[in-house]
Amino acid sequence: MTSRNALKPKRLILNFFMAFMQSISVRELIAACALFGIKETTVRVTLARLSAEGLIQACGRGQYELSHQASELASGISKWRTLEQRLKAWDGHWLAVHCAGLGRSDRAALRLRERALAMNGFRELEKDLFIRPNNLNETGKTLRQRLYAQGLEADAPVFEISNLDEARDQRARRLWNGEALTDMYRDTRLRLEEWLSRHKELDIEEAARESFVIGDAAIRKLVFDPLLPDELVDSLERHKFIESVLQFDQAGQAIWLSLYKQVNNPSASNDEQTRAH
Repeated sequence: MTSRNALKPKRLILNFFMAFMQSISVRELIAACALFGIKETTVRVTLARLSAEGLIQACGRGQYELSHQASELASGISKWRTLEQRLKAWDGHWLAVHCAGLGRSDRAALRLRERALAMNGFRELEKDLFIRPNNLNETGKTLRQRLYAQGLEADAPVFEISNLDEARDQRARRLWNGEALTDMYRDTRLRLEEWLSRHKELDIEEAARESFVIGDAAIRKLVFDPLLPDELVDSLERHKFIESVLQFDQAGQAIWLSLYKQVNNPSASNDEQTRAH
């Protein structure tokens, strides 16, 4: 059974905006959050706080949408659907970010930096030197722009290392636990497939609640996946995992669309149920 309190109000509401990438009415948010045991007053207070933080903005009477800044981040996160298109064969070279000159006193800036590095698969090889395999099918400029947009300070140099000494190269390869990642791909895929096999037996509210919580956890794993090359992880298991998340996401979107139609036009929903009986 999925816990109603699995997600905090702020994260839950932001996830709704990021999932649907469109304006959402306060009424829709109240109805959706109610599935997780979150009260209307909490929803309204959370919306006010998100607006004050510049993460959402009013776009009409009783309507909100992501701010420009939050939309850029959401757009980056939503690219999990095309992760494999970003990959190429690994030539043994590394991508690196040097953070020695950035400081650590600004805690907010540090959190953004750490998130940007984590979202792009970087790990710390030596103090303030973060690396990842250069198996990304993109230019250095594209990688820099994405890192900076996601929170890395623009003063941080991003560059390629083409010839690590043997000892550091071996140590670098051990920064990621490829076996644990492979096990995660397989185990999570099996859980998603199990839910997909039974979700039509659930009532729509339970299905919506479970699909959101389970799907959120799976997508988060993809967003923070280091996208390792074949030499460091079982890429076939990763591919099967991504395919299962795509299938799960489609099912979840259909469930939530049906639920939104009920919220926005309850009389039509009741008519359909009456005709069905």
